[in-house]
Amino acid sequence: MKTKLSPSEIAPLQSIEDWEDDLLTRYPEPKDKQAKAKDDYRNYHDSERVDTVREFYRLNHTYQTYDFVVEKEREFLKFEKKEMPFWDAVDYLNTLIDDSDPDTNLDQLQHLLQTSEAIRADGHPDWFVLTGFIHDLGKVLCLFGEPQWAVVGDTFPVGCQHSDRIVYPEYFDRNPDSKNDRFNTKYGVYSHQCGLDQVKMSWGHDEYLYQMVKEYLPEPALYMIRYHSFYAQHRENAYDHLLNDHDREMFKWVDKFNPYDLYSKVPVPPDSKALRPYYEDLVAKYLPGTLKF
Repeated sequence: MKTKLSPSEIAPLQSIEDWEDDLLTRYPEPKDKQAKAKDDYRNYHDSERVDTVREFYRLNHTYQTYDFVVEKEREFLKFEKKEMPFWDAVDYLNTLIDDSDPDTNLDQLQHLLQTSEAIRADGHPDWFVLTGFIHDLGKVLCLFGEPQWAVVGDTFPVGCQHSDRIVYPEYFDRNPDSKNDRFNTKYGVYSHQCGLDQVKMSWGHDEYLYQMVKEYLPEPALYMIRYHSFYAQHRENAYDHLLNDHDREMFKWVDKFNPYDLYSKVPVPPDSKALRPYYEDLVAKYLPGTLKF
């Protein structure tokens, strides 16, 4: 990867939430109701977000290589950047609110509460509620100076051929791995149904948070966290050849989580002060008091 990025390459989106708004354009209905033709996504060129989203994915698809992921794992999975009590980490995440986004004045805590409260209202286990509450905590990567395209965006396997069912697949022509015989075949460095635990995913908030909490939560929760942005699989089934039977069973949980992630936003913000005692108890039940970032 080039050593110095321009400000526009670090932050092509006005707000990192533009990525999720774009997801709702692509997938306006939950998976079990999805009737929209896959081509329709290409037909919303009147949206003001299109140019910045396209630029975001051009950068993402160009620079998210196998070696880039290895480099980021080496840098961030030491968890030496910062150490914070959980609620200080939530306050830190809240500094990501973007006043230039006209569609919301909700901070990150309220976004997380919308997801987790919708899960709780449907009577799911408390660890599922907690997963909804923390699933975007890895976005603190932005606050460590990481470019937006290395924090959010659809995730995909690196080290093998890029599927044409990933959003804006044409930009992978710029990715060095697409010219590398080690990485540009269907299986690349992997094997048939090797299992996702053997597969490196593009770098972002999903993988970062998974690695942070993998010792503390049930396996279904970890799949939800690690693969909630892997739309090429849980919406398009593009990588069935890499999944094993265990992955397929666990992806039922990813499918359960996705509607809460995308479709739980409501105009009235949750009362975070009233809800805090419940979430303090829930966090204390599963997570250490201090998190290392």
